[in-house]
Amino acid sequence: MRYELVIFDNDGVLVDSEPISNTLLAGYLTELGHPTSYEDSLRDYMGAAMHRVHDLVLERTGERLPADFDDVFDGRVFAAFERELKPVPGVVDVLEQLTADAVPYCVASSGSHERIRVGHRTTGLDRFFGPGRVFSSQDVGRGKPAPDLFLHAADRMGVAPEKCVVIEDSPLGVQAARAAGMDVYGFTAMTPADRLSGTNRLFGDMRELPGLLG
Repeated sequence: MRYELVIFDNDGVLVDSEPISNTLLAGYLTELGHPTSYEDSLRDYMGAAMHRVHDLVLERTGERLPADFDDVFDGRVFAAFERELKPVPGVVDVLEQLTADAVPYCVASSGSHERIRVGHRTTGLDRFFGPGRVFSSQDVGRGKPAPDLFLHAADRMGVAPEKCVVIEDSPLGVQAARAAGMDVYGFTAMTPADRLSGTNRLFGDMRELPGLLG
């Protein structure tokens, strides 16, 4: 395989969480007096760390979100995950094949470590992502679209950036991967291909990925 490390985004790539979390985020922002549609949330916040939500609301309205915003939102999301969250179709087969072929992989997510753990435990993906394979924007100073998270993951995994490929489904994630000097494959199951410009490849079914990596 041409790559020495496969770095997966989490939300929308490993776990089918984007519809859940963006529906809840749009609803909570609207509840707080910042009208936001589901489509608005996908456009503005998909793939981003929570600080982006705070920053954009402050920039647009001059108002700060409540101090407990993240805790309340996480509580709603985690409860919904326990009821509804599923792995992305085909991703278990992909991870099993990478494991069998001894291809190193990890996850680098804008979400918190707790959010990643809850999602993986609920979907059974925790068996693939043990200690040392999970990286969060909490680990670095700046989240996506800055390259810091992907560079941190590569460094911890002991692989040079140019030997890594990132699997992403958000424009912010694609920007981060390119800024890190990594190849990036855009997953179009939820995101229109024209929003993922700058990728090396595009694919819409996770089961296609092993063949693309060869």
